[in-house]
Amino acid sequence: MSDKTRFLLDETEMPTAWYNVQADLPVPIAPSLDADGNPMGPEQLAVLFPMECIMQEVSQERYIDIPGAVLDVFKTYRPSPVIRAKQLERVLGLPAGVKIFYKYEGVSPAGSHKPNTAIPQAYYNKLEGITKISTETGAGQWGSALSIAGALFGIDVEVFMVKVSYEQKPYRRALMETYGASVHASPTNLTAAGRHVLSMDPDSTGSLGIAISEAVEVAATHDDTHYSLGSVLNHVCLHQTIIGLEAVKQMELAEEEPDVVIGCVGGGSNFAGIAFPYYHRRLNGRSKARLVAVEPKACPSLTAGEFRYDFGDEAKLTPQMEMYTLGHDFVPAGIHAGGLRYHGESPLVSALVRSGDVEAVAVHQVASFEAAVQFARAEGILPAPESSHAIRVAIDEALAAKEAGEDKTVLFNLSGHGHFDLSAYEAFNAGKLQDYDFAAGATLCEPE
Repeated sequence: MSDKTRFLLDETEMPTAWYNVQADLPVPIAPSLDADGNPMGPEQLAVLFPMECIMQEVSQERYIDIPGAVLDVFKTYRPSPVIRAKQLERVLGLPAGVKIFYKYEGVSPAGSHKPNTAIPQAYYNKLEGITKISTETGAGQWGSALSIAGALFGIDVEVFMVKVSYEQKPYRRALMETYGASVHASPTNLTAAGRHVLSMDPDSTGSLGIAISEAVEVAATHDDTHYSLGSVLNHVCLHQTIIGLEAVKQMELAEEEPDVVIGCVGGGSNFAGIAFPYYHRRLNGRSKARLVAVEPKACPSLTAGEFRYDFGDEAKLTPQMEMYTLGHDFVPAGIHAGGLRYHGESPLVSALVRSGDVEAVAVHQVASFEAAVQFARAEGILPAPESSHAIRVAIDEALAAKEAGEDKTVLFNLSGHGHFDLSAYEAFNAGKLQDYDFAAGATLCEPE
């Protein structure tokens, strides 16, 4: 094995095509349905999305070329590094046969993996003459990424930010506004969907489902505006596979093949990004890696949800998708991992969980932050709260191997940094973070 800590590719080694897992699913995913339960065609989706994204949504081609203009922007921050967590291994007292690697997506301008899809989506919209994109954001990672992409391609961006995150993360809002976006705390009085929620609960803290409803309504009622989603949909997961395609090459440079590949899941995009290329590698007999999706216990769609058709938003404006869901009207507790507070899950990730090709686990907020702080003190990188869930399970996997006397190579996706999430770390350091249990619907650990 290489003695290096960082495994880097140059821009000439960056993938030039995305991997489309739909070509290799054991069972094709079910079609999206309209509100009346009828299959939706491209023309019905064109009011919201550019046609290229719609075609990618249903494509069965195994590889889809990345446009040259998109690659040119990617080259400003990609390829991202794979790093061996040697200091964390030392702190954990791991034997030589137990190794931890992470793919670090915090090197992007937005500090997360989200530009990997924001950039191509903005590009495809620009080609169609769209002048404005509306969207939602939880923790602000997606809103930040789309704001940057909009600025690069000369497109206005309007962001509906979940109210609890709008209040928890003011610097994310400031970043989006600096790049030219307009940002609203959702639910708002600007849309019929928002007004409906506020009429029932004037103090609503919001949810991604509500924010999506508001953003979709804006796009559906303005001819010059499209809607953009940062996770869940097939074309979004497709764009993120550049992460895993790079990681495969980098782990080969490290002369290692992971035994387990881990990512956090909210809608599923960053997990899909790291895991889908390894799923393909496993199908070809070149890997035996377990693929583990980690979600919060406060919003456990994969581990506690039902596999069925459901809407992607609270107001039922989006298509219905077959997925694991807690219900489109579910409003989760205000955990700091705002990007994981979504009621449903990517149909592609859901399909692979249902077939047994992907494992799903749920972890609590406090334990995740404990792992994040341990990682930060060892590796010097402050993780996003969302990524802390993947770190928790990566550490647990490594310690279990140590206890069992087994060799194991762990790879996880560190989907972003936590520089704008310091209020969450401040709460953790003060002992004020709470654990929430979906099944009980109550706080498990009261703040000290």
